[in-house]
Amino acid sequence: MTQITFQNFQKPEDIEAESFRIIDSEVPKPRPFEGAKWEIVRRMIHTTADFEMLSLVRFHERAVDNGLKVLRNGAVIVTDTEMARRGMPVRRLDPLGCVAHCLMNDPRVVERAKREGITRAKAAVDVAVNELKPDIWVVGNAPTALIRLVEHVDNGYASPALVVGMPVGFVNAAESKALLMSRDIPYISVEGRKGGSALAASVINALAVLAA
Repeated sequence: MTQITFQNFQKPEDIEAESFRIIDSEVPKPRPFEGAKWEIVRRMIHTTADFEMLSLVRFHERAVDNGLKVLRNGAVIVTDTEMARRGMPVRRLDPLGCVAHCLMNDPRVVERAKREGITRAKAAVDVAVNELKPDIWVVGNAPTALIRLVEHVDNGYASPALVVGMPVGFVNAAESKALLMSRDIPYISVEGRKGGSALAASVINALAVLAA
């Protein structure tokens, strides 16, 4: 019988630090990302245990600086899932004066989606653009949300400081991210089908740690 030895870490911060140490050891220098970008990608790998992030993550040239600036000034953040909102803990956002919203279950969004025959993700973007004027968008699930956001930017109705665009899946996920990356919108994104709410939230966590 194979004997299994467990590492004896008791505190969450110790487990996290050991995880980062392992990632650093398995991605020796020179790395494809440095500085703040490496801090972000490393946390994305930590969240997914997926080293393919090293070849899939894409940064707009203004993304990191913009993200840090607005976080330090109390950013309004909108995300497309409650999972992503909860994945950005208040212990990281509160000290910066930031707040994260998810409008997917907002009665106005539900009513608008039914009235117009559109997805709630798309309706939530419309309501957020009109009422919250978000500094940062975090899209980890719904391609329709990301496509709608790009439409609003194209039409001059939105000008986010940062879009974390990482919808996951097989229908329009890769295409919606390609659309985002074809625009001069400050983005952090992932090529292809991979993504998800936890992954998108991890980007804001990394930025919030850097901003603090």
